[in-house]
Amino acid sequence: MSDGGPVLLAAEEITATYLGAPAPVLRGASLAVLAGRRTAVLGANGSGKSTLLRCLSGAHRPAAGTIRRDGVALRHDRAGLRAHRAGVQLVLQDPDDQLFSADVAQDVSFGPLHLGLGAQEVRRRVAETLDLVGATHLADRPTHQLSYGERKRVALAGALAMRPAVLLLDEPTAGLDPAGLETLLTVLARVQTWGTTVLLATHDVALALTWADEAAVVLGGRVHAGPVSSVLDDEQLLAAAGLRRPWPLELARRLGLAGDPRGVEDVLALLAQTGTPCQPVAPCQPVAP
Repeated sequence: MSDGGPVLLAAEEITATYLGAPAPVLRGASLAVLAGRRTAVLGANGSGKSTLLRCLSGAHRPAAGTIRRDGVALRHDRAGLRAHRAGVQLVLQDPDDQLFSADVAQDVSFGPLHLGLGAQEVRRRVAETLDLVGATHLADRPTHQLSYGERKRVALAGALAMRPAVLLLDEPTAGLDPAGLETLLTVLARVQTWGTTVLLATHDVALALTWADEAAVVLGGRVHAGPVSSVLDDEQLLAAAGLRRPWPLELARRLGLAGDPRGVEDVLALLAQTGTPCQPVAPCQPVAP
């Protein structure tokens, strides 16, 4: 990975298996999560992205290898897992796997209560995180009456109420419309100001390029990680993982532009450097009947 802050969370040569599976999902996989660096985890369906996040969170115990937080190896006993989850929170892709309380406020307050916080601080955190994800109006709603998008927001609020050092998100954009995606990215930007480091798994290479500082591609049971522009410009790696180069990088390469654009404005800036004129597109005219 790129130079950055200290390693907050790391998987070291982990092997992960499931009962009855013909082969391990992860085989000697390693990843370092650096403080303050946004990391996108990518890979084909079944590659092991979710398993990697579950191992990092303590939800799945590797058959071999070590998970470390702040350099300390995770112990998979009750005390070790409780201490680990106080600083590392995982939000699952399906919110129904995470919500279990009768109403929203109870669900969001569950984690902070188990940290031993006082009632006033718990209420403050519940109010703050529900407001952050735009779900204040849902506080008294039964969780089973929420829409899918509302359930995803509440599951995220529950994790954020723990004020984790590291937030792990498994396919958080799945099922979101463009407005929902914009809201999520706004929330993640706010969370970073708290000092929380975010790692998310996604299939969206364009989102990864725009949002992340680091990218980690899970392939063949191992993790190939580095600066996002370098990893997502590795055509051979992406092809092997069933992914495609993000369109800004692909367009730059086809046009012979030197640089690592992340979006439209970056591509236009590179074109301007070459002296290529960029004319505004004329609005579409109605076709006469």
